[in-house]
Amino acid sequence: MNELNSASHQSGQLTAVAWLRWRLFVNTLRTSRGILELISRIIIAFAFAVGGLGGGLFMAAMASIFISQGKPGMLALLLWLIFVFWQFFPLMATALTNNPDSSELLRFPIRYRSYFLLRMVYGAFDPVTVLVGLWSLGILAGVGYVKAALLPWTFLVLLVFAVFNLLFMQLTLAWVERWLALRRTRELLGVLFVLLMLSIQLIGPLARHFNRARPDVQLFVDILAPVQGVLPPGLAADAIAQGVLSRFLVGLSSLGLLCAFVVVIGYFLHVRLLAQYRGENLSEVAAASSLPRDRSLRLGWNLPGFSAPVAAVFEKEVRYLLRSGPMLLTLIMPIFVLVVFRLGPMNSARSSGIFFARTRDMAFPSAVAYTLLMLTNLAYNNFGGDAGGIQFFYASPVSFREIVLAKNLTHAGILALETILAWIAVSLLYRPPALDVTIAALAGLLFAAPVNFSAGNLLSLYSPKKLDYSTFGRQRAAQVTVLISFGVQIVVVGVGVTAFWIARLYGKVWIASGILLILAMISLSAYAIILNRVDRLALARRETLVAELCRA
Repeated sequence: MNELNSASHQSGQLTAVAWLRWRLFVNTLRTSRGILELISRIIIAFAFAVGGLGGGLFMAAMASIFISQGKPGMLALLLWLIFVFWQFFPLMATALTNNPDSSELLRFPIRYRSYFLLRMVYGAFDPVTVLVGLWSLGILAGVGYVKAALLPWTFLVLLVFAVFNLLFMQLTLAWVERWLALRRTRELLGVLFVLLMLSIQLIGPLARHFNRARPDVQLFVDILAPVQGVLPPGLAADAIAQGVLSRFLVGLSSLGLLCAFVVVIGYFLHVRLLAQYRGENLSEVAAASSLPRDRSLRLGWNLPGFSAPVAAVFEKEVRYLLRSGPMLLTLIMPIFVLVVFRLGPMNSARSSGIFFARTRDMAFPSAVAYTLLMLTNLAYNNFGGDAGGIQFFYASPVSFREIVLAKNLTHAGILALETILAWIAVSLLYRPPALDVTIAALAGLLFAAPVNFSAGNLLSLYSPKKLDYSTFGRQRAAQVTVLISFGVQIVVVGVGVTAFWIARLYGKVWIASGILLILAMISLSAYAIILNRVDRLALARRETLVAELCRA
């Protein structure tokens, strides 16, 4: 009877939380921002559905080919692809996923079992989970198409594999959230993440290198194959392969080992979530120092031609940026990409004399465009890093026009520095860009930067989002901002490519410079108009800004 009451109470808790989340969602639709968020979620869901169905068809085709050709062990390639995507995509695309915030769930007076189940439900309804679920169904359909009798066995193996991935993803997110709670580990984790992103860029050059050294590749495969066979994707593939060969006892042993992985991962996840549930609080409050403090006043920076408030906000933004190791590493991405292209396709095409000869003049404009793209997360959420400090902006005798102008000046300074470094890198790695190409690229930047700053200023006021670097999933702008920024970048790049295409068609690069300079005058005028209206917009949106940026 007690167990029945406990189960009923737990079900009631889950129902109450689901009802509350539904009411919160419905209430957000009363605002224009909530409607835009819903539209953005529908668009993202449609994109995930297309990716899921397309990937599912690919998985089905490949699985049927592997089974029909008598190579069921090759299913490990498909399962490893699912595993890697399932675990890494939520980390790399936090704006497009539904990562649970433990602080939100722990506000409810729920039992630990309910909290654990809620974490699993959040993970099960994550867009990435649905997408890879369609991929898994594709593998199931491919195996069943060739051998229909294996459908129950394959379904069981893929179900256990899916449970493992779900638990492992939640374990990864829980530990990442734990590490993000402290600044030192947060900075280290950010640096490692950026280095991982940089390493991914080297996959192409390394693959071409190994293709030229096939004996080394074969040796590497011979060593790697047994290792992957004892890991969950390899065990799942082996269980299905043994079923294809009618050796179910051997397949059952592989499935048993996979279940053991599920139990171990589930236990470690239980330990982490139990610590969160019991109120683990990792405070970053600094201990009192016995050393004397330097209380002398220091003069702030002075920007010639700008007021003191603009210079003060500019100094604050620069100092915050210099304290962020991951952000500084992110800013070297354009230079690193140039190096990758130099070692990769650009270098390999040099011997053919076709691709390299046609594209090396476009290296500098491409680097400038990529540099502007790297500033999207900063420029489109100006007040995200200020969080509760937005109240001081409203209380200070400073206009929001000056505050926004200072932030834009910071981004423009970064952009100018990156452009200079990109020009030097192109000169060293390829050849110095021609004068007409340099002028055209700078004209394009003069057009694109005000467009991005104008859109970023508006979205910073209409769709703000607090950036909480200690909580996973709060390091990116809102979904509406992300989608609109994608659209702006597509339009800007399309205009730039069209201008250069017209110039190439007539064989005169100055045509692109003229077109882009005319567009730059228009974009600068639009930027000035929007900047002059920032004060009125900030005043009208003050409640939304303060409520969103000061939320816990």
